[in-house]
Amino acid sequence: MQKVSFPATIPLIIESDLFLYPFMISPLFLSDESAIAAAHEAFANQTPVLIVAAKEGGSGFYDAGTIGLIMRKQTLPDKRVKALFQGFSRGRINDSANAVAKGRVIFVNVSEIESEMYDKTQMDALIESLRESAKSLSAVNPNFPSDVLGAIADFSDPNRTIDFIASALRLNHSESYELLIETNPEKRVMKLLEIIVRQTETAKLQREIKSKVHSKIDQVNREYFLKEQLKQIRKELGEDTQRDEEIEEYRKKLDAKKAAMGEEGYKEIKKQLDRLGRSHPDSADSNLLQTYIEWALETPFGEYSKSRLSVSAVEKRLAIDHYGLKKPKERIVEFFAARELLERRSANAKEIRGAILCFVGPPGVGKTSLAHSIAKALKRELARIALGGMEDVNELRGHRRTYIGAMPGRIVQGLVSAKSMNPVMILDEIDKVGRTMRGDPTAALLEILDPEQNDHFRDYYLNFSIDLSRVIFIATANDIGSIPAPLRDRLEAIFISSYTPQEKIEIAKRYLIPQELKKHGLKKEEVKFSQSALRDMAEKYTKEAGVRNLRRAIAQVCRKSAKVLLEGKSDAVSIGSENIKDYLEKIVYEIERVGKKQLVGVVNGLAWTPVGGDVLKIEAIKIRANNGGLQLTGSLGDVMKESAQIAYSVVKTLIDEKKIKIDEKSIPKTPEEKSKNITPSASEIYNRHAIHLHAPEGATPKDGPSAGMAMACAIASILSAKAAKGDMAMTGELTLTGRILPIGGLKEKLIAAHRAKMKTVLIPQKNYEVDLDEIPSEVKDSLEIIPVSRIEEAIEHTLTQ
Repeated sequence: MQKVSFPATIPLIIESDLFLYPFMISPLFLSDESAIAAAHEAFANQTPVLIVAAKEGGSGFYDAGTIGLIMRKQTLPDKRVKALFQGFSRGRINDSANAVAKGRVIFVNVSEIESEMYDKTQMDALIESLRESAKSLSAVNPNFPSDVLGAIADFSDPNRTIDFIASALRLNHSESYELLIETNPEKRVMKLLEIIVRQTETAKLQREIKSKVHSKIDQVNREYFLKEQLKQIRKELGEDTQRDEEIEEYRKKLDAKKAAMGEEGYKEIKKQLDRLGRSHPDSADSNLLQTYIEWALETPFGEYSKSRLSVSAVEKRLAIDHYGLKKPKERIVEFFAARELLERRSANAKEIRGAILCFVGPPGVGKTSLAHSIAKALKRELARIALGGMEDVNELRGHRRTYIGAMPGRIVQGLVSAKSMNPVMILDEIDKVGRTMRGDPTAALLEILDPEQNDHFRDYYLNFSIDLSRVIFIATANDIGSIPAPLRDRLEAIFISSYTPQEKIEIAKRYLIPQELKKHGLKKEEVKFSQSALRDMAEKYTKEAGVRNLRRAIAQVCRKSAKVLLEGKSDAVSIGSENIKDYLEKIVYEIERVGKKQLVGVVNGLAWTPVGGDVLKIEAIKIRANNGGLQLTGSLGDVMKESAQIAYSVVKTLIDEKKIKIDEKSIPKTPEEKSKNITPSASEIYNRHAIHLHAPEGATPKDGPSAGMAMACAIASILSAKAAKGDMAMTGELTLTGRILPIGGLKEKLIAAHRAKMKTVLIPQKNYEVDLDEIPSEVKDSLEIIPVSRIEEAIEHTLTQ
């Protein structure tokens, strides 16, 4: 080798794969023309060469590497060159920009990297620590050569020890570069120690993971072989292997649903599945376990309707499926508009809590069908749960598995039938839930319907929690007052009142008649209903708030029409008011029309009933009696009896205050008054007469405070001997001071007045101000509605002069 003093200009070889260190003899396989040319140049002239590593990503090369000699070289058949390289020192390029290319050889100016002085005692301690670390790494990392430990034991130069260990480690280029250019030996040792400690910990962790994986695989293989042997044994014994196949199928289903059902559910089902695998097929416990597993795995964990909420779709569907119901439709659309806005602006699905609506109204007004329409609009599955008469809380929560015939609760059954975890779930007749010694189902409903709690609802049968927060619950009720207050507080009540006769006719034309014709195999042109026939059916043959009985009446007409067509008596049937009686039974409901005569002591009251409104006659007579008094008949409830007592007291007060004029001739005189020609006081009219107040249809129970005004007017009429207007009806609660308080059910009552052909209706002032917008225009146009706030005003309007 030629004597070279550094800095010196020598050939450059860029190696893409290796980062070489001094004192090492390494074979190089060169394919780059520049590197091959540099190797030829250095070998021919016996001059040193600098070998540097290429940077990752092809972004140049490092400015430091190893200076050494090409000891041998050989050209391979594939045109590559194999060179044997021995390094003797570390070198650094002084200026990469000044590299010179001579032919295909690149020459660079290189200086040796010289080590700084160090403390020998401290360095010996560091080197010993380095050897111990290398020994630890060798024990856990099979890729670290064990012969390195023997070689470094004889090295006295710390730099040579560092380079030898570094060459045996799998370092990335940046780590090797930092170790190579460091001039302080102590820092070089510390850097290498950090790398070895890190690789030792990584190797230990990998070894531990590999050990766990191998033991798991061994366990699985062991179980597999044992199960296969058991199958063969059973097969030889002639036993059925179908049960093993079923259990294996259960395990596959369980693993598929593991992520969706959560850790708690997975552990419980797996525990019961393992018990099933150990139990004898003929044992009683085996059947119970299998039933439980089938229910648990049928629960649709992770299955959700993917369609997004659309208010426009809800509004469109409600308009198609239902006629009228303007206010309820608006409330429903507003409710879901708020949910759609939240859904659009919230990234977290759990923030969008399930809706809890409650449709309240009489039977047959469309509460359940509204829920069906909502489910269609939202494109969600529908589950219906009938709560009427439910007394056992376990019907909702599920029976514990210790009981014979135990099953999941109705809520879980609803999810299973809907095959979705976010269906529309109808809770029908929530106001008719019973309460017995077996528990209070309404208490369970408190948890089910509470958005803050139902995300971890626990079914006793399944014995793990289920998320109900994305279910849309829709309850229905006839009377919201029958729902316990805590439960009522969780419901968004939407009231659905009675249909007017005109609304019923339109519903019949649009929905009921086409549906019933289809059910009975009839064509549209074969059976035709006139407007008058439909009105008679709605008013005379049925009496209801909704249209359920009207549907039955139409179905009856369709059946008789089908018989006529089959007998060949006619090709088409036309139903009018003149022949409707041939297809239906006799008229059973006919609201009493306005009487032509104005009678004393007879006043028209208005009443709300579960099947709509009705006109309630209040009749009063006076009977000669010494001490007066009030007698009540007509199956009156306690509240209505109290209203009558209040009305009686108020009228007596008005007579005393001379606000009601009494004809002296109508007051019976005592013999003494006759002989002395004394005129008795007006107050004697109620002292010398007893009042008998009666509400006709005595078999029908009646209650409520809204008849107070009508009772007072009837008593005032009979005592003053003035007739009450026969074409006037009234409703309002009366207080002891004579004030008229607002009442409920105004729409149904005014519809009844409209059907009875009343001309004038007296209602409380507050109802006039607040509720009149909800009254159909056809009803308001046919009636003169007068607001009153005092009983004196009502009496003045009612009694003829």
